[in-house]
Parts: sequence; structure tokens; C-alpha cells
Amino acid sequence: MFMKELIFYTRRQCGLCDEAKLTINLLRDDFPFELIERNIDERDEWTERFGLMIPVAEMDGEILQYGQIDFFTMSKRLHEKTR
Repeated sequence: MFMKELIFYTRRQCGLCDEAKLTINLLRDDFPFELIERNIDERDEWTERFGLMIPVAEMDGEILQYGQIDFFTMSKRLHEKTR
């Protein structure tokens, strides 16, 4: 079975990012995905694209949620993408 990748755009010293990562990790028990974490400060194109949006959760090139990432919405979006 092919496992989808959830790309999580973040940066250091980002409280919202820390909270979002906890939420995403909780969801890993219920949904099959590989978590790939990317610090937007490592590439200019990530900073330009996501600098004002982080944290950002993306799967299959589609942004699932950004900013305030909540358990209910992410669960719904992951259900749509992984089932």
C-alpha cells in the first residue's frame, strides 16, 4: 500500500507550528501518511510562498489547512485524502 506524504511547512520559534505539529502527530494514529517536515527558512521559495501562512499542511500539492490547524478540520481533510 502506498503511503501518502503530508508535507508540513514550519519554522523555528513558531508557537502555532508547535501546536499544529502536536495535532498532526495525534492524527497519525488514525490516518496512513508519512510526515515530511520542512523549515521554510531553508529555501527562499518556501519562505516566499508560505511565509505569512505557516504552519501549512499540504498533501498531493493541495493545502489541507494553514495557520490555526485544528484537529477536527485536519481529520476531515485527511479522511478525504487517504480513504
